[in-house]
Formats: sequence, C-alpha cells, structure tokens
Amino acid sequence: MTTRAYFDHNATAPVRPEAAQAVARALVATGNPSSIHGEGRAARALVEEARADVARLVHAKPGEVVFTSGGTEAANLALHVAKSSLGVERLVVSAIEHDCVRVAASALGLPVAVAPVDANGVVDLDALGELLSRPGKPLLALMLANNETGVVQPVVEAVDLAGGTGAIVLTDAIQAIGRMRVDFNALGVDMLLASAHKIGGPQGAGALVVREGHAFSPLLQGGGQESRRRAGTENVPGIAGFGAAAILAIEDYKQMPRILALRTRLETGVRAAAPDAVIFGERAPRLANTSLFAASGLDAETLIMALDLDGLAVSAGSACSSGKVSRSHVLAAMGVGDALAKAAIRVSLGSDNTEADIDRLVASWSRMAKRAQEKMTSEKVTSEKASADKSALAEVEH
Repeated sequence: MTTRAYFDHNATAPVRPEAAQAVARALVATGNPSSIHGEGRAARALVEEARADVARLVHAKPGEVVFTSGGTEAANLALHVAKSSLGVERLVVSAIEHDCVRVAASALGLPVAVAPVDANGVVDLDALGELLSRPGKPLLALMLANNETGVVQPVVEAVDLAGGTGAIVLTDAIQAIGRMRVDFNALGVDMLLASAHKIGGPQGAGALVVREGHAFSPLLQGGGQESRRRAGTENVPGIAGFGAAAILAIEDYKQMPRILALRTRLETGVRAAAPDAVIFGERAPRLANTSLFAASGLDAETLIMALDLDGLAVSAGSACSSGKVSRSHVLAAMGVGDALAKAAIRVSLGSDNTEADIDRLVASWSRMAKRAQEKMTSEKVTSEKASADKSALAEVEH
C-alpha cells in the first residue's frame, strides 16, 4: 500500500496524541460541570483549565473565552451579539471571508457591504475606510489570514480605520492560530474566532473571544452555562482536548521557518515543471504553510482524485462545501478567471510533512501538468491545421 502524505492541514490538522489523551480522560470522568458535588467540580476544573490555556494561546483573559461547538457557531454568535447587544446597524465584510462569516452575515438581516481585495488577496484599505465611514454603526469582519491563499490581512491597520467610526471589529483567526503569533490585545479587535481542530484538537470545539466589558446576549437560550453566554452543557471532552492542543500550539509558530522552507521547495518545483504556473497571493504576506497554485489546462477535481490515488491528500480550497469542488469566491474576489480558478489546488503543510513528501507531490503534479501541456499543444496543432485546410479549400473554390 502506498504511504500517504497529508497536505490538507488547513481543512483539519491531525489530532495531537496529547489532545486525544485529554479527550479520553475527560470521557470517563463522570460529572456535569454545572453540578456542585465533587464530580461536577472536577469536570468544571477541566473546562476552566482549558479556558485558561486557550486564553494564553491568543493572549486574552480567560473570562473573555466563550466555548462553542466550533468556528461556525462562534461566528454566528459573534454576529448575533453585535446586532442584539452592541448596537451594530450594518455590516462591512471582506470579500474573502470564510463562509461561516460570509453566509451568516448575509442571514443576519442587516445591510451588508463587501470590502474588495486586490489581485494579491489583500483587503483594499482605502475602499474599506470609505465603507466604514458611511452612516450607521458598523461591524467589520476581516479575517486574520485567509484559509485558501494563506494571505495575511492588515487587521491592525483596519482597526485603526475603524476606530473613528465606533465600529465593532471581528477577526476570524482560525487559520492563523499556531501558524503565526496571534495576540488578541495587540490586534485591538473586539471579537476573535478560534477552532480546536485546526491546531490538532478535536473537531466539534471552538471559541469566541470577546472583549471584556462588552454587553452580551446569548444566541442559544436555556441554562446559564458559559457565564450565561452560551446555553447547553459544555462539551467537556472536546474542550479538554482543545486546551491540550492550545498548550502545544503556543510554540507551533516557531516551526514556521522549517515549514516555509518546505513551501519554497514545493513552489520552486511547481514553477520548474510549469513556468506559467500561478501562485496566488505570492506577492503578499502569507502563512508559511499555505500555497494555492494553478497551471492552465488542468482541472482541480481531476487533480485531487489523481493525487489521492498517488497517496497525496490536497484540496481545492475550503473544505466546507459538502465535499464538492466549487468555484472559489476568494479567487473570484481577486479577479482570477474561471479557467485558472478551476485548476487551483491548495497545499497546506504541517509539522508531519517532510522534504520527501514535497518531492513526491511535485513529481506527481508535474506529470499531470506535462500531460495537460502536451494535450493543449496537440489540440492547438490540430486546430491550426484544420483552419489552414479550411482556408486552402476556400482559396481553391474562389
């Protein structure tokens, strides 16, 4: 059987053994964290220890961390709080936001303005400033790093722009955490999204980090869990795993120089095989682990299946599209044409990847790119010959 290499860490990272062990211990520890007996207090201790660990990861206060079922719930909760408790009257959403923010924003019932990005996938600060200055208190949603291209956004600069408008600022830091230093206080945002499974924790656990002192109306009604901010018995095993992963992720960004060297090796190999290959966002600051690229004549869906048969797991971008390869709204916002966008695949690296993995991927992708180029050349020759024959026939008839 072919040894597999995993290049889809932006979709979900392999579960860390320490996180799996924390989940397993919590699963067999009887007790509801809202109960006041010994078993309940033990469960509460697991939750609060994890809260402190997640807060430390993003340089926030433990009381600012609200546990959720994942990034999507956290995004919906943030938007609900902005509308119901913080007086937001309209939304300004960057064109490259993840669907958990983009779709939830469109369903909130408030006016939505889309902030454009440039060809490198970086938000246009001039356009953003104009949108923020319009009448009505805005919420600005600007992700810290894009999940498809890895392009890092100028969040601090955007917060400065928002400061004079009274805007509430939400940043989706889900892809950035563990891949760059994330500091809730230094960013100056009001709310931040986090997810366990992107950093080697379990799926089904996430958090909304919300600035201390902000009014807060829960989205889910029921009990008083999470300091009356999120009703429902806490997912103690998931939260414990999140905390265990968070402890380790604090140091993950220190691995990024090695990861960057792997990405450089990948992109050098891609360009050697197909000089016309496009690496999206390459002129902008990017997460070291992420590369989204394409070459003409290829088809992403076919590529993903062929690479999978070679034991290589890649994606065509976001993994939140019901398993379908669909047109990327991120590439559309960057002005990328349909044909090239349909050829784009994303490689997202992690600590388990090696130079040998990269070389296998480059070799496999290069074979497919060569076949595509040969096919295009053959089709061009055939088309030119048919055109020449048609012209010659027309000249004879004339």
